[in-house]
Amino acid sequence: MAGRFRYSDFEFEITCTVLQRLPTFQGAGVYAVKNILVVGGAGYIGSHMAKYLSKKGYMPIVLDNLVCGHRQAVKYGPFLEGSMNDSSLLQKIFSDYPISAVMHFAAFCYVGESVEEPARYYQNNVANTLALLKVMVERNIGNFIFSSSCATYGEPLEIPMTEDHPQKPISPYGRTKVMVEQILDDFRAAYGLKSVCLRYFNAAGADPDGELGEDHNPETHLIPLILKTALGQRPLVDIFGDDYPTPDGTCIRDYIHIEDLAQAHLLALERLLAGLPGGLYNLGNAEGYSVKQVIEIARRVTGKEIPTRVVERRTGDPAVLISSSQKAIKDLGWRPQFPDLETIVETAWTWHKNNPDGY
Repeated sequence: MAGRFRYSDFEFEITCTVLQRLPTFQGAGVYAVKNILVVGGAGYIGSHMAKYLSKKGYMPIVLDNLVCGHRQAVKYGPFLEGSMNDSSLLQKIFSDYPISAVMHFAAFCYVGESVEEPARYYQNNVANTLALLKVMVERNIGNFIFSSSCATYGEPLEIPMTEDHPQKPISPYGRTKVMVEQILDDFRAAYGLKSVCLRYFNAAGADPDGELGEDHNPETHLIPLILKTALGQRPLVDIFGDDYPTPDGTCIRDYIHIEDLAQAHLLALERLLAGLPGGLYNLGNAEGYSVKQVIEIARRVTGKEIPTRVVERRTGDPAVLISSSQKAIKDLGWRPQFPDLETIVETAWTWHKNNPDGY
């Protein structure tokens, strides 16, 4: 039964691992692709996840209000414009499509902005997520994959950071992620909703095929800011402090390729669909690069000078954040395919060169 099929205007490949046999009259049977609701599927991580699901034989059903996402990034399944707090829309989606699981990528994610506008973050990241979860429980949809963050940990007490590290977030953004994790724990106990929470470190890079990339407005992530400078769209790169207790004085971060994030989400999904319990998992490469190291790698990859200047530290920036992802490797069978930062930057550079104005 493997092969390529068309669904509305979308072509996709069915593989035997994701088929469910549905009963029909007279004892025959038909096969159906598992539908996965991808909330925030027009954004950076969500759009890459939708493509990855499609490649693996699933049907991504994308829900996005396009506040931060891009309609042009939705290419791999049906698109519905709207918010996850619209219960009528959710009821219609769950009626129109037999949803096997929900993946959540619809949080606001700027730490600085969360300090300035906490009400907006608590409304979207917590209240709107709660609205989604309530409808899931009503419709007996029992599998949920949540994009959490290393921001839940706050200042590191040890490096590398494991899932047992104390959670003491230092921003409203980080606190919203902890709150949702706690809500999910309560929903599991009360309603049997199974969930996997994936605590990202620094997502980076672009689709290896060059179809999707990172396009935020405003852009705050280091690698795209560096590459925009290499393209001449920015005069220079700001380095926020060079007096940290690190070898070159700049902050050290753990970068993970977007495709490796998608792989981890799929493995978490398949764990839940197999009837196994959920859990909490860090996602990183267990290797740190300083801001200056990232800039030097980008200079090699792009062949550009990339001017910089040192400015004051940002509030709440820990000196070092490095993940231990051994639990994900052990439990999920996760094996990052793009662990070196040069490859991560190369994929991002390819997309930015071909899409200098974004989507």
